[in-house]
Amino acid sequence: MKGLIVVGLVMGASLVAVKPVSALSAEAYRQIGLSDREQGRYAEAIAALQQAVALEPANLSGRVLLGWTQHKAGQNTAAAATLLEAFHRNPFDVPTLNALGIVYLVEGQLTAAVTTHTWAAMLQPGNEIPHYNLSLAFERLRQYNWAIATAKNAAKLEPTNPHPFVALAIAYWGNGEKAQARQIYQQALNVDPRYRDAAFLNYLNEAGFSQDQIVRSKIVLQSVR
Repeated sequence: MKGLIVVGLVMGASLVAVKPVSALSAEAYRQIGLSDREQGRYAEAIAALQQAVALEPANLSGRVLLGWTQHKAGQNTAAAATLLEAFHRNPFDVPTLNALGIVYLVEGQLTAAVTTHTWAAMLQPGNEIPHYNLSLAFERLRQYNWAIATAKNAAKLEPTNPHPFVALAIAYWGNGEKAQARQIYQQALNVDPRYRDAAFLNYLNEAGFSQDQIVRSKIVLQSVR
């Protein structure tokens, strides 16, 4: 009986089949899930990653991978549930906090995003992700001084990434410091000249920017020209 754990209780000639077992390991399912995700097959990726979590429920990285894939597929409610379960298992795991905070941010749950990313930044001050996302959350909350401070931290930690510079520019703009905003946006252009194209800024939604923040980024860009 292939694929079954078979308990042979020889009582006459009887065999009792107990339960099916997976033919693949959790790691194999994770690799299948990653491959499917890279090819845009999110339903298949999620199914494979769910199987991996079922096989290794204590594997936090597997849960984060599932949650992030659900987020990529636009299933943010499911992603938050998956990542909250990982958080409850280990509230000190920074990758879990990074992913959960981003889900909160894109869902507009800004207080939760700030709380989650603040905890991640406290646990790992050199991690640029929470600083960057805190800037976006604070900017949307109109807490511009905090948005500026956290964007500066993110830019310092990851100077080759234009996103923190754009985040810093819109924070300065919101704070009424328009000359500083233009100067900082120029730094983003120095890192990546594509940010001179207003249409290219639409892709900032993939970097956690809200649609309103993309509009503000375009306004700053227009002032730079």
